[in-house]
Amino acid sequence: MEQKFIELFDRFTHGGMQRRAFLERLAAMAGSAAAANGLLAVLENNYAQAAQVAENDPRLEAGPAKLAEGASGYLVKPAGAGKLAAVMVIHENRGLNPHIKDVTRRLALEGFLAFAPDYLAGRGGTPADEDKARDLIGTLTESEILATSQASLQALNSYGEATGKTGAIGFCWGGGQVNALAVAAPTLAAGVVYYGMQPAAAEVAKIAAPLLLHYAGLDSRINAGIADFEAALKANRKTYELYMYEGANHAFNNDSNAARYNKAAADLAWARTVAFLKKYLG
Repeated sequence: MEQKFIELFDRFTHGGMQRRAFLERLAAMAGSAAAANGLLAVLENNYAQAAQVAENDPRLEAGPAKLAEGASGYLVKPAGAGKLAAVMVIHENRGLNPHIKDVTRRLALEGFLAFAPDYLAGRGGTPADEDKARDLIGTLTESEILATSQASLQALNSYGEATGKTGAIGFCWGGGQVNALAVAAPTLAAGVVYYGMQPAAAEVAKIAAPLLLHYAGLDSRINAGIADFEAALKANRKTYELYMYEGANHAFNNDSNAARYNKAAADLAWARTVAFLKKYLG
């Protein structure tokens, strides 16, 4: 698919335009409404085709959970396991959708107690309509978002079936929230950021957790902040690993999105992610 279509879709998914304007622009670029509809089928997420771990996988115990006030979402653990290190999975700006639940199950199969908070729980929960979910995400204040992150972290640190060491992994919008949590919470044991917005350089000194940072080579919007972020990490002698996946687009890990998914980059980043979390969480 031509990069111009992916970049237009990225503008749309990150609040740069309303759906009607996006569809009109897509049709103009594609040459017709019919051609735009064909592109849309590839650009939009298709959850049915991407699930790697079944919801009822017998190796797992999974389902909705409220760990504490302000910490509601999806909890998964290996069946019959004892105490495990915990990982919080922070969703993209479309809420707690089937793809993020699948990623949460994947982490549980790697031996973690995995919890994906629903940041829209206070708005009635993530709706099935992705455009509505994105709009609702836009109504959240920074304080509301951070409160959910901190409540989830505290709940996992004190959870009876957890070891007390908790990491966080986030994608896109969620990657930015991992960075924000790392700044705000010294008890975060590790953070993994997939193509997320960087914190202000002046805030980097507050970070205590080691960070693993994944970026996509074609993601100019997010990549514009890398240089200042890395300079601040180095100046403050923070522990971090940074990888650039050349030729990959923003959201390259999302295998429900055929246009942007990059299997080679996703597989390599996932292997690095699991190794990093096991190194710092045990």
